[in-house]
Amino acid sequence: MSKKFAYVFTTGGIGPTHDDITAQSISKAFKLKYEFHKEAYAILEKYYGRNKFNEGRKKMAKMPRGSKLIYNPSSAAPGFMTKNVLSLPGVPSILNSMIENSKKYLVNGLKVHSKTLNLYTIESNISKQLGQIQKKYEKAVDIGSYPFFRLGKIGVSIVTRSTSSTKLKLVNKDLLSLIKTKKIKILKI
Repeated sequence: MSKKFAYVFTTGGIGPTHDDITAQSISKAFKLKYEFHKEAYAILEKYYGRNKFNEGRKKMAKMPRGSKLIYNPSSAAPGFMTKNVLSLPGVPSILNSMIENSKKYLVNGLKVHSKTLNLYTIESNISKQLGQIQKKYEKAVDIGSYPFFRLGKIGVSIVTRSTSSTKLKLVNKDLLSLIKTKKIKILKI
């Protein structure tokens, strides 16, 4: 997965119990030594105090050699990044608190622009034309079609996404032409 994607996120398996094997597994996958991270060890020792810093808690300071820490504002035990793999805890509230500290390791991609048209129609009424428009812009714009039921009426949300605002405008111009030709009502939200 690391070779196939820009980033890989793991959640869970970095705690103190026997079944927490994420750090060991990543060490093995990258052929890195599984060892105590000095800074992680110091953070946890300070947090728990020497008398309560038992073997299970010490285990949370072990990770692949050379890992970068992802600081934990909730419960001290850090996550870590090895190459392009970010390993975070599985407890949702703790994971959520660590997202901000993960961002410094991520490189921003291109901004994706999005536009949504909510239409009072059914998908099958526009599916052929949507396919044609998608084919015309297949490399530059993604078009999604999502049925809905609102206020007792059936409709379709057409969502267009692209890194090119120019191409997005062209696609939406084609969509508005289709809507006009088919005499479809646009739902104003």
